[in-house]
Amino acid sequence: MRRLGISLYPQHSTLDQMKRYVQLAHDNGFDRIFTCLMSLNNNEERQKLQQINKFAQQLGFDISADVAPAVFEDLGLTFKDIGYFKEHYHLAALRLDMGFSGQEEAFMSLDASNVKVELNISNGTKYVENILSYQPNKDNIIGCHNFYPRRFTGLSRQHFLTTSKLFKTNHIRTAAMISSQHAKYGPWEQTEHGLPTLEEHRYLPITVQAKDLWHTGLIDDCIIGNMYASEEELYALGQLNRQKLELKIVPSAETSVLEEAVLFKEPHFNRGDVSEYVIRSTQSRVKYKNGDFPAHDTNSLKQGDVTIDNNLDIRYKGELQIVLKEMPNAGSTNIVARVVEEEQFLLAFIQPWESFGFTR
Repeated sequence: MRRLGISLYPQHSTLDQMKRYVQLAHDNGFDRIFTCLMSLNNNEERQKLQQINKFAQQLGFDISADVAPAVFEDLGLTFKDIGYFKEHYHLAALRLDMGFSGQEEAFMSLDASNVKVELNISNGTKYVENILSYQPNKDNIIGCHNFYPRRFTGLSRQHFLTTSKLFKTNHIRTAAMISSQHAKYGPWEQTEHGLPTLEEHRYLPITVQAKDLWHTGLIDDCIIGNMYASEEELYALGQLNRQKLELKIVPSAETSVLEEAVLFKEPHFNRGDVSEYVIRSTQSRVKYKNGDFPAHDTNSLKQGDVTIDNNLDIRYKGELQIVLKEMPNAGSTNIVARVVEEEQFLLAFIQPWESFGFTR
């Protein structure tokens, strides 16, 4: 099951503020938390983290914390002592910002505490393959991408896809960071430009970021990297379909009741014999071959237009299409809606035979 998560940074917040945030996230279907042990400055902040983690764990959250070998050293611990973090910080996973040699991570995965070892996906090295060569407990190996507070430093799409595939082909659960447009805080300081994994996501609505990550088929969990996301963002994420891409559209004022039924009540999939001009969902023309589709909104067609052929085309009447390239309209095609601009880039990634849907 695909999951949603938030991030907590006790140095920037009170315990009561964090409790309200965790409760709100829980109420909207979130069940993962990311935090950072490396950024804590004193015992007060550590105690606050222990308290909020205990509260969140009781609500059913799995909590992962960023650590590095230096954190172990500061606490007088070795890689053999990961049960300490479960006992004192209520952690389900340790995210290794900087790794050990490979054998240590494998050893940690076999620990009786069953604390998961979360690896950094973004580096793009043979790190995960090295760990797997030491025969770890793969059930306790998971992965998560980095986030990037500085503009223009986030991952390129190609690097993101390449590194994510390395984990997925080894059947390792994956996560990546999405970024609130309202949150201000990261682990080290206030951040003005968000905390996304992908650079191209930095200023996109948070729901579009999640849709994109899930739609790659390479990411299981989407975690909001910065704190605090707005109530509206948490609600919108909680309402997303986590398995099927649903495009947000704005229907035309002239769209009929029958056309709205085709849009929102019928299942859609992209035909296997794909066109470079349109995504075709053809089953509606079979079901509604006797339906009435009067002509309206028959302007020239632009990328992002959602169309249904009208009564002037007897053979294709009722067929739904999404336009990928500009083309003329013979007058037999109604523009019934338009994909919102910020989601139009997703159209290029819809595969042959892939199911999709629409939301307002």
